[in-house]
Amino acid sequence: MEVVDVLVVDDEPGIRSGVSRILKNYTINYPFLEDDISFNVVEAATGEEAIEIIQRKPPAIVLLDNKLPGIQGIDVLQFISAHEPNILVMMITSYASLELAVKATNIGAHDFVPKPFTPQELRSSIENITKHYFLRQMTRKLHREGKQVRFEFLTMLSHELKAPLNAIEGYLRMMQEKQLGESLDDYQEIIDRSLSRIQSMRNLIMDLLDLTRVESGKRERDLQDIDLTLVARLVVETMMPMAIQRDVTLTLESDEPVVVKADADDMEILLNNLISNAIKYNVEGGWVKCKFSKTPTYATCSVSDSGVGISADDIPKLFHEFTRIKNPLSRNVSGSGLGLSIVKKIADQYGAEIKVESTLGKGSTFTLQFPVSAENPA
Repeated sequence: MEVVDVLVVDDEPGIRSGVSRILKNYTINYPFLEDDISFNVVEAATGEEAIEIIQRKPPAIVLLDNKLPGIQGIDVLQFISAHEPNILVMMITSYASLELAVKATNIGAHDFVPKPFTPQELRSSIENITKHYFLRQMTRKLHREGKQVRFEFLTMLSHELKAPLNAIEGYLRMMQEKQLGESLDDYQEIIDRSLSRIQSMRNLIMDLLDLTRVESGKRERDLQDIDLTLVARLVVETMMPMAIQRDVTLTLESDEPVVVKADADDMEILLNNLISNAIKYNVEGGWVKCKFSKTPTYATCSVSDSGVGISADDIPKLFHEFTRIKNPLSRNVSGSGLGLSIVKKIADQYGAEIKVESTLGKGSTFTLQFPVSAENPA
């Protein structure tokens, strides 16, 4: 249960106690929040007392009478706007006028409720202002998180691109100055290193493009009956050179077609990330197995490997953006930290469940279960 603090500022004890009674057992809920909302009412008889309460513990909402002994409600509103702008203020007064309404709105009042008011009028006004409060909180949170994500990505991007660019520049200068000799064969090793670093940068850029495409929601999906085993076969063929280079045996196992209604590009991105990770985080002489099966209710894909594995504490972190698990066995593996977050986003869009089983030093299994139904799951 989410509890919202409401400060009612009025010199009439009947108004204060009335608000407390009306909101005492009142709860509301909104579709965008999981928990119900209740209210904790705090009372103040003067503007001075209200300011003391606000300075001590700022409430979420203030119900403010304008005509008060001592400083007026407008003065309290000006204090709130200057010092606690996150508080939402609703004026409650029988002396409301157009001039007061304009002045209060310009200063920062969110709404008005006339007095005397009925319980239903107050509850309706409280429901509206509380909805605005939570929507504003959510917007600010998304804005903060968006800034943090952009900062983390730019930091990671500069780190991931700066090192290979410096290396490639150094290798090119060595070739330009012919430091290793006159023959092109003398430079084969640094050419191979340069190509490897270029491939790492290309992978990073492709991961970013995949993430942007998945998150933007702007691309129309071409939903068709897709055989996941055929998509996997194409991915396996693409990944085979990497597997051979790393001395990893890559196999695909499926007795029959496994069909889901999906976009072929989405499924290719998803399987590409799972299989490439299984190869990259493997050991020399290891193996990767991609299996498919189906039941009347689920289409299942599992990618298993004999790789470095993941500790139980690190498994919950796997699907966070820009997350690279710190493992001594995988410290030399390059990557953007975006691949599994992309897998999770695509899986969520199709209502698929992801399960991870792993033992550090012995390998991992990632299992995806797609619900099979007559309706479009996406």
